[in-house]
Amino acid sequence: MPIKNRLAEMHAEITGWRRHLHTNPELLFDVHQTAQFVVDRLTEFGVDDITTGVGRTGVVAVIKGRTDTNGRVIGLRADMDALPIEEATGLEYASQVPGKMHACGHDGHTAMLLGAAKYLSETRNFDGTAVLIFQPAEEGGGGGKEMCDDGMMERWNIQEVYGLHNTPGLPVGEFAIRPGALLASSDEFEITVTGQGGHAAAPHEAIDTTLVAAQILISLQTIVSRNVNPVQRVVLTVGTFETDSVASNVIAHTARLKGTVRTLDPENRALAEARVQRVATDTASAFGAQATVTWDAGYPATINTEAETEFAAEAALAVAGKVDSDVDPIMPSEDFSYMLEERPGAYIFLGNGDTETCHHPAYNFEDEAIPAGCSWFAELVERRMPV
Repeated sequence: MPIKNRLAEMHAEITGWRRHLHTNPELLFDVHQTAQFVVDRLTEFGVDDITTGVGRTGVVAVIKGRTDTNGRVIGLRADMDALPIEEATGLEYASQVPGKMHACGHDGHTAMLLGAAKYLSETRNFDGTAVLIFQPAEEGGGGGKEMCDDGMMERWNIQEVYGLHNTPGLPVGEFAIRPGALLASSDEFEITVTGQGGHAAAPHEAIDTTLVAAQILISLQTIVSRNVNPVQRVVLTVGTFETDSVASNVIAHTARLKGTVRTLDPENRALAEARVQRVATDTASAFGAQATVTWDAGYPATINTEAETEFAAEAALAVAGKVDSDVDPIMPSEDFSYMLEERPGAYIFLGNGDTETCHHPAYNFEDEAIPAGCSWFAELVERRMPV
């Protein structure tokens, strides 16, 4: 791969940063040590400006090119937080914090953006401004939204924004991307069914909420099979089912279902919410019970804009020699989506090789992917803002 020579030289150093971060994981917005590590490295590199506390604990750094004739500003983003998982890798640099682990490769993302920051600070071979975004709380906290709500795009006049994520199963150092929806939205719901508890021997005197909730669970699957266009992707999963009964001979008075819905476009997202509400309430009513639905809107779909996807793919091609420019979308979610709602941009997958999947206790970021990721960030800046 035509990796930038300077970044190849820095490979061991960046790997050291990555492994330090892996050993010291932090969750959600509580990434104070990680953010300080980022600030310390950026200070050593001599970037032009560093701002902390953006979106609570995010860090934003500015690197100016050798010229600035067109006023172009490009944002590059990496996430910093880990997951509440007990590590099972047995690595010498494994997590030293019980119950916390970098099981999604954010340690690698942060280290690669730091590597690009060092390279760009040294070379400044671009015409414009690079804004480096180190984000907290991607894993369920919505840190991307917090940083946007803190005015990040306007404060630094970011005009385009780009990010990447490692991908187990894709060969190390290769890239994959597509225009349009790349990752799904993720919403959660809770359905509470209220009936009439009673004795299991006299079901006719009760309203069996367990039976009603089971009927709702089955009927919810018709939303995907009968309400959504078959060529479109929607995933609806009920993850928990519980009642207030603790005995086999007691009919429960209440039952609760909790689940998630993932979609790739706003229309199906709205459809799913409306249908979950209708299926739950009408099914319960048919059995003489009542159902209430609580809907918790999560991350929106990650939707790449077309022109910026092409720019990202061109940079990947220059680094890796090939790129899959029409990869299938996948149904996990990603809060980089909030940044793409505010500015045009693109999100790309970087191969992590034959490793355990993300969020697995034996997952590990592949350090051999570091030069490719760093080079992609740097190449993107130099191509979008040529001197």
